[in-house]
Amino acid sequence: MIRTVRSPSTRAPRSGGPRALRRDLYAVGAAALLVTAAVLVGRHIQDTRRTLFVGWPPLVGDWSPHTGPGTPAAVAVAAATVAYGPALATRLPWRAVLPLAWATATAWTFSLALIDGWERGIAVRLTTRHEYLQVIDRFHDIPAALRDFTHHILLHSPDNWPAHVAGHPPAAPLTFVLLDRAGLRGGGWAGVWCITVGATACVAVLVAIRVLAGETLARRAAPFLVLAPAAVWMGTSADAYFAAVAAWAVALLAVAVTGGSLRAAGASGLLFGLTCYLSYGLTLMAVAAAAVLVLGRRGIRARPVLLVPLVAGLAVVPAAFTLAGFDWWEAYHLLVTRYHQGAGGVRPYGYWVWANLACTVLIAGLATVAGLRRAGSVLVRHRADALTRPDDFRGRAAEARLALVVSAALLALVVADLSGMSKAETERIWLPFAVWLPPACAFLPRPRAWLTAQALLALLLNHLLRTGW
Repeated sequence: MIRTVRSPSTRAPRSGGPRALRRDLYAVGAAALLVTAAVLVGRHIQDTRRTLFVGWPPLVGDWSPHTGPGTPAAVAVAAATVAYGPALATRLPWRAVLPLAWATATAWTFSLALIDGWERGIAVRLTTRHEYLQVIDRFHDIPAALRDFTHHILLHSPDNWPAHVAGHPPAAPLTFVLLDRAGLRGGGWAGVWCITVGATACVAVLVAIRVLAGETLARRAAPFLVLAPAAVWMGTSADAYFAAVAAWAVALLAVAVTGGSLRAAGASGLLFGLTCYLSYGLTLMAVAAAAVLVLGRRGIRARPVLLVPLVAGLAVVPAAFTLAGFDWWEAYHLLVTRYHQGAGGVRPYGYWVWANLACTVLIAGLATVAGLRRAGSVLVRHRADALTRPDDFRGRAAEARLALVVSAALLALVVADLSGMSKAETERIWLPFAVWLPPACAFLPRPRAWLTAQALLALLLNHLLRTGW
């Protein structure tokens, strides 16, 4: 079954009047209070008990007002996106919207990173003692390193892996090993890789939203995806790369179930398998995948053969690593032990279980908070339309489908939070979930005002703090 995506309407989203705006502002105010509480309570805990292990609770970083070479570019990209982004997203041909979104997101992320300068902002981020480039030389024999990987996860094991290597399956460090083998050596190339690939996540999300909820909503969401405050941590963190892989896995699944593409199904399965071997926690992307399968169930019923390449693709990466001698489940259980051996075993769950949500406010932005409020309202009132009117891209049915996708990402994030395996550092760890939240801003009227709030938050964060990633 091939789904035709109808041409977009230029009609603005329903504003809901002054009452809806007041509710948006109430939600934003509550989010601001949450962040304030996380800062004040976190500061008290860190000053008195020293159990948070972060410099500026709830974020990893230090208070350090500064400017840098990226400042003029960041301000220019933000101003241009606020001024012209909504109009261009509406009027340009769709084939031009996607590369423009990627280019702008890349420029936004690079310029924010360069506020700290090339060395500190990009070149050394992935070379510190916790990071992946520290172990490049230990993968001179890749098969042997994979067979021996689990023997170095625990903190007291001989030659234990650095924190981030121990905390992820070997596809994460192996990516940087292969970059090194290809001649792209050092932290500079690794940083450029993460920013350039990570910026494609917004394109993947737009592709998925278009086929699941229609082009109109995807176009409205585009400027918010481009200008998300998450870009502060997308440059440069390996989690930006993980976010892009996970986003494309979901997007290709959406293309497969709505367009009947066997190739897209196979590619989606392949990327889902890779996602699980980049980060243990990204198995929770199954929640987003489930939402896509629910919304695309008519396509699956019409062409059930789609499940064959999907499952086959999903098996490729796990089979390759298992045959190479790496046991995912054994490694995960060892990681849980390693997590509690380090800072994770000391950081108080009672603080982080809600302070992590304050981190999410900072990476998603206040506009996203308002958008999520509206998405929740749409889902409560019109959730049945998301399932019963799959070909309606103009009304509440399309909005309900978008709300379902966003809510699935939010649910995955909440499950990660409650698990207790994400105490702190979620401004980078949750990037793969967070990139699916800004599309909720498609429900907001007056996009330029909300985009301005997004840009200001990102600029303030990057100029006032020396972030840890």
